[in-house]
Amino acid sequence: MRQALALADRAEHEDDEIPVGAVLVGPDGAVLGEGWNRNISEHDPSAHAEIVALRQAGLRLGNHRLLECTLYVTLEPCAMCAMAMVHARLARVVFGAPDPKTGAAGSVFDLLADPRHNHRVQVRGGVLAKEAGTRLSGYFRRKRAKPGA
Repeated sequence: MRQALALADRAEHEDDEIPVGAVLVGPDGAVLGEGWNRNISEHDPSAHAEIVALRQAGLRLGNHRLLECTLYVTLEPCAMCAMAMVHARLARVVFGAPDPKTGAAGSVFDLLADPRHNHRVQVRGGVLAKEAGTRLSGYFRRKRAKPGA
């Protein structure tokens, strides 16, 4: 998760993107993919940190299935990212801050555990949540130019 937080910092400081970072590791712990939000700079609504990391891992493995892999991400995945994880057959997602507006791993929706899917992804939330949440709230506070809000 620390590496995902470092990638979130890159999103904000290098690309002025919402500070979300993601790291995908294989069953042996080797990093297979990483990413940070790039949707604004790449003019691509699907370029969330999770999707960038999933794409990298798929290319590295030469497979669209990411079996037995774990994704660490600083913010609870949205519906788009959650369903990409289901389709990739990801084993597990570990996230930092919950997303009470669009979270799809238990906060608003619970797409990763929905029994109607043919695959379910294990979820662990709240890992370094305060650190991740502080980055996000600070980013939006600065963007809205409301110090102390």
